[in-house]
Amino acid sequence: MPEYRYVARNEIGVKVEGVLDAANESEAAATISTGGLFPISISPVIQQVVTGNVRRVKGELLAAFYSQLSDLLRGGVPLLRSLKILHDQTSNINFKFVLDNVYRRVESGDTLSDAMGRYQVVFGEMGVQMVRAGSEGGFLEESLNHVAAHTEAQDDLRGRIIGALVYPVLLFVFMVVIVLAIMVFIVPKFEVIFNALRSRGELPVMTEWLLFISNRMTYILPILTPLIFIGFVWYSFWRATDRGRWTLDRLKLRVPVAGKVYEGFAIARFCRVLGTLLKNGVPIVKSLDIAGDAIGNKILLSAIQKASEKISSGMRLATPLAESGCFPKSLTEMIAVAEESNTLDSVLISVSDSLEKRNWRSLDLAVKFIEPVMLILLGLIVLFLVMALLLPMLNMANIAN
Repeated sequence: MPEYRYVARNEIGVKVEGVLDAANESEAAATISTGGLFPISISPVIQQVVTGNVRRVKGELLAAFYSQLSDLLRGGVPLLRSLKILHDQTSNINFKFVLDNVYRRVESGDTLSDAMGRYQVVFGEMGVQMVRAGSEGGFLEESLNHVAAHTEAQDDLRGRIIGALVYPVLLFVFMVVIVLAIMVFIVPKFEVIFNALRSRGELPVMTEWLLFISNRMTYILPILTPLIFIGFVWYSFWRATDRGRWTLDRLKLRVPVAGKVYEGFAIARFCRVLGTLLKNGVPIVKSLDIAGDAIGNKILLSAIQKASEKISSGMRLATPLAESGCFPKSLTEMIAVAEESNTLDSVLISVSDSLEKRNWRSLDLAVKFIEPVMLILLGLIVLFLVMALLLPMLNMANIAN
């Protein structure tokens, strides 16, 4: 069960602090009051383990765990025995440690979702919430299958994007290395040769620029390298803060072309998870909370949370989503019609399929566009270098003749 940290006062006003297990805050408050205390504040204890021993695991391994656990439970194997089987057969030391602790927590009386919730760095908030909803709604096996499919799809998406960007990135790195090598090691050797033309004022402007940049690089690179390292370390800490995540998520949505693709995949995930939960009878407010965790963007999550609050007050889903301005008008119109016809779950899953297909086409076109742009940029840089070095030589040849 979840743990809650409380601050209370006894009958004579002395402050008392402690931790107790309870299903929710109301139950925790009732337990405290039963003990003759007056609760002042109650807050959940962070259940996520944050240690150097626990790291993320590959999506492929996590998807296999969810799928196999679902198969074992559907086959009538008890939960504890299923966890023991999966623990014994995994070869990943990190994941074996996590499963061992999950097993022990379930054995001591915790629910599966609470035990997994202590390792959200491994299972993810969405996975934990889907398991909780499946356990409470009586469709745990199906919920695990959906989490497995979602995890596998995310891993496949990540792999396809990385695979699509390998060639452009390698081309860019190759271009940077070659240009730096030419500017630092080759261009300075030509400066002595071009001094005669410079003294007569006949050195081309393009060559002057090239020599100027090359001379500065010998001083800038030793300073720039540690600055880049410091900037990378600062960025790693900054992006882990709430402000950093908000800023980055906002930038992701505003990047030309790529922002629309990123937004499309995020909305597709949201629609699929929400449709799946509604199909299995999970209330819409709770479904929105779980689906919001799958969207992976703070800006879109904020819009979903506001929509959830308005739905609690009696409003339909399409209206607050449309008011947020974060969701396409075509999507909100389809949701409005689906709510009228009571087919919201099936429409959301269908929308997710069409969004994913459209996003893959857009991603493929964007990657195909990047490759020629990189080649053209590389060609222009090489042309500049060749002309800057060749023109003075042609001038010297004309003078010699």
